[in-house]
Amino acid sequence: MNKVIISAKKVERIYSNGIVRTYALKDVSVDIQQGEFVAIMGPSGSGKSTLLHQLGLLDNPTNGSILIDGEDVVQLSDDTRTRFRLEKLGYVFQSYNLIPELTALENVYITPMARGMPEEEYTAKAKEMLTKVGLGDRMDHYPSELSGGQQQRVSIARALVNKPKILFADEPTANLDSDSSADTIRLFRQLNKEIGQTIVMVTHEENEGKQADRIIWIKDGIIDKAKK
Repeated sequence: MNKVIISAKKVERIYSNGIVRTYALKDVSVDIQQGEFVAIMGPSGSGKSTLLHQLGLLDNPTNGSILIDGEDVVQLSDDTRTRFRLEKLGYVFQSYNLIPELTALENVYITPMARGMPEEEYTAKAKEMLTKVGLGDRMDHYPSELSGGQQQRVSIARALVNKPKILFADEPTANLDSDSSADTIRLFRQLNKEIGQTIVMVTHEENEGKQADRIIWIKDGIIDKAKK
């Protein structure tokens, strides 16, 4: 059995507006194993993206604990937290967040370059990852010269180039047509199977969620135990 790579216990996220306290998450506990492909699903406004943001260190929980790879990430300082994200986590969002003035290759190697990796090494890693996502013949193209699906593949390559422990994807197909959406989910499944990539994905499409190993259902900020 694979080890638990994410362990969240009694996580709460509360937003305060004067005297009004709103629970975006309440008493949420989840464990995710290394090498698992997990989908987080629920109605709009249910808290699924909020949960991903807590697990992915993009936000701080109001209460609760989160261990990633055995480390208590809630207690990390801001600088250590930033370094942890850069070294161990990868992110894909519905907006591709590519730099338009950079080629696909440059958009991918900017991440390992930020870690101080030698040019020869970060260029080789970026080329390897672009080839793995099926863009070996598009490395020198700019984002404006790529389709939406291809741009999302560049962002996936960028997220994976540092070989993160976990890939977090927040509505990665929201801006794609149906064919590109299906291609993106197939790519996630392929990466999960071939390299054992742990993936945590938020989606509102149940047919996409069913491609994962498991669905975590969220409703009104809590785990919906009525749905399996």
